[in-house]
Amino acid sequence: MPLLIGREASVAAVDAALDGTRELLLVAQRSADINVPAPADLYRVGVRARVQQVTRGTNGTTKILVDAIERVRLVRPTVARATVQHGPRLEARYEPMPFTRAPKQAQVDSTRARIRHALNLFEEYTALQRRLPPEIVGVLQAIEQEDRLAFGIAAHLHVPVEQRQALLAAESLDDLATQLVNLLAAELELLKLERRIDEQVRGSLFQNQRDFFLQEQLRAIHRELGQEDGDEFEDLAQQIASRGLPEAVATRAQRELRRLKRSAPTSPDAAVSRGWLDWVLALPWSQRTTDTTDLEVARASLEGDHYGLEEIKERILDHIAVLARVGHLPGPILCLVGPPGVGKTSLGRSIASALGRKFVRMALGGVRDEAEIRGHRRTYIGALPGRILQAMRRAESVNPVILLDEIDKLGSDYRGDPAAALLEVLDPEQNAAFNDHYLEVDYNLSQVLFVTTANSLAGIPEALRDRMEIIRLPGYLEPEKLAIARRFLVPKQLALHGVPVERVHIDDVVLQAIIRSYTREAGVRDLERRLARVSRKLARRSWTDDSSANITVDELPALLGPAPHTPEEHSLSDQVGVAAGLAYTATGGELLEIEVSVVPGRGRLQLTGTLGDVLKESAAAALSYIRARASALGLSPDFHRTRDIHVHLPAGATPKDGPSAGIALATALASALTGIPVRGDVAMTGEVTLRGRVLPIGGVREKGVAAHRHLLTHVIIPQGNAKDLAELPAEVREGLTWHTVRTMDDVLDLALRTPPRAAAAGSGGGRAEAAVVMPDSAVLT
Repeated sequence: MPLLIGREASVAAVDAALDGTRELLLVAQRSADINVPAPADLYRVGVRARVQQVTRGTNGTTKILVDAIERVRLVRPTVARATVQHGPRLEARYEPMPFTRAPKQAQVDSTRARIRHALNLFEEYTALQRRLPPEIVGVLQAIEQEDRLAFGIAAHLHVPVEQRQALLAAESLDDLATQLVNLLAAELELLKLERRIDEQVRGSLFQNQRDFFLQEQLRAIHRELGQEDGDEFEDLAQQIASRGLPEAVATRAQRELRRLKRSAPTSPDAAVSRGWLDWVLALPWSQRTTDTTDLEVARASLEGDHYGLEEIKERILDHIAVLARVGHLPGPILCLVGPPGVGKTSLGRSIASALGRKFVRMALGGVRDEAEIRGHRRTYIGALPGRILQAMRRAESVNPVILLDEIDKLGSDYRGDPAAALLEVLDPEQNAAFNDHYLEVDYNLSQVLFVTTANSLAGIPEALRDRMEIIRLPGYLEPEKLAIARRFLVPKQLALHGVPVERVHIDDVVLQAIIRSYTREAGVRDLERRLARVSRKLARRSWTDDSSANITVDELPALLGPAPHTPEEHSLSDQVGVAAGLAYTATGGELLEIEVSVVPGRGRLQLTGTLGDVLKESAAAALSYIRARASALGLSPDFHRTRDIHVHLPAGATPKDGPSAGIALATALASALTGIPVRGDVAMTGEVTLRGRVLPIGGVREKGVAAHRHLLTHVIIPQGNAKDLAELPAEVREGLTWHTVRTMDDVLDLALRTPPRAAAAGSGGGRAEAAVVMPDSAVLT
């Protein structure tokens, strides 16, 4: 066996042995931590060995090859002795320690059987112990002496020094064989248990380790090919440090990175952590765009994109002026309410252009899941942040303009109410710490300019409506539509259809004819479709005729077909039992004709025209008012018992509801019952009570535009809506005569051609018998 000698005393003992008998006593220490052992630190049983070869190392160590001769017992305490030639060394006297012979043959056979059993156990031990070469078993099997075989087995056991020393100090061969069998049996149990645990662990980790090794090999291949982009984890750490994350977010990101490093690349936890880190690093935390502070540049940008819409333009210019002074201003929450086609969505893009910010549009129509706004928890498969943070990722800045389109079209079901989730987003006092369910960290939305659009405020919850600054966009007037068509729509459609603008001339008379006869809308969407159809026809003509084209009014039927609307649809003549009411719909203001027919009967009130409950209640309240004022109107007190009253609102396929038709219903009833015509140039809106009071309503701006569009000259509104006249466009406010009323008597004095009280006085207060003229010229008595 080769031995390495390093201590000075041991080297001196080797040198002394080489000068003499070349024999050494090899004794083990009780503790390997003692550098200079005392006699009590050494075992008493050792081995006498002969030095066969000595090799001197360059680092001061000596390697000797020894051959054991016999085991011995030290009979005297070990003493230190020094000589001039070799220095201090340890010497001791010894005596041989042979095995005691067994007195009986049966004991000899038992010992031989134990040694053979020990050899069999050692063969199994060698198969389980990876540090032993399998050739050892063959070498030991070739040994014939039983004592040498027993010591050969003991020499190759990987057990502590104490157990090896006990084997060396066995009194008899039978005692040594017994100890070997017991020790091997115990070691085999431990090795089998280790092998079983190792197989279990290896079975569960084999797939992950295989994938890991393949990934490492693939990474090494990419590195050799020059395709390695660097350490993935190092890149993530650099991005976390350079992205300007808030302290709390950076701490969370570093924790997720450490978790990712500890996870196997193919484990689900690794995919979740990597996805979370990707989203955090993709979001803008400190990146921002520089706001435009030049008011003239912003004004030019707004004017170049949209015609009119002065209120919203002034609001944006005010915001820019404040930004120029204070440098930072929490983004306002604007809500643009108006009919379709007036430019609400495109106005959001113009606002972003005027401010010099990024623009992102989010369509909320039909969204019914709260998680669409707040995101999903990371425990769900395929979880993602909500649409708000997705919009911020697309914007790549902390101060974009985000347009929440069609906010009044949100729905709700068992998955939650998205409108409730928007309460935090659209609250300037809360959105500085918006918490998405996926990220689970606060994100600052206070620098975002949110712009929402809606066709009607009725579909927006009150709590959400309170958080927004409402800006109403009324329908366009005819001059505004004409200007928009001339400046924007005609050049756009001609260019889209490949028709040179300079070769086509469409004058204002033609555009007015298209607006009046082919469109009936508050916006310009249908107008643009009509102009697109004209452009397609012109593009088709250009294949056969390259000359310039001047479109005339006479050509419109050939280009667009028969006109669906005629200017004479609403008659301005006076009619009995017909009153013009003004209604507000999702498409803007509309003129609502109310027809009343009175025929002999038993006092039945019939309402037709797809009316809602509120409108039916308004009709009942109007009839009660007429009955209460029967004497003042020249009607007999029991007129309601002898006549049937039929109230009809045309366009029966369109649902109609609301209280604002109350005074129009009462006027039509009064006209039909008294026979006094209603002025054809008067339109009215307002809620009526049983006592005849006129209450304010909403949508005056849109209703005024509708009255102006139908060429009416007088409009009756409640006194409570007088303040709304200031918001009307100048052309509508000045082109119409506005009358404010407090009671229904005031309405009848203005709306009926002859004041009912004068007519009643002329008839002597008796029963009025008059012809009721219906719109179809049928005369009823």
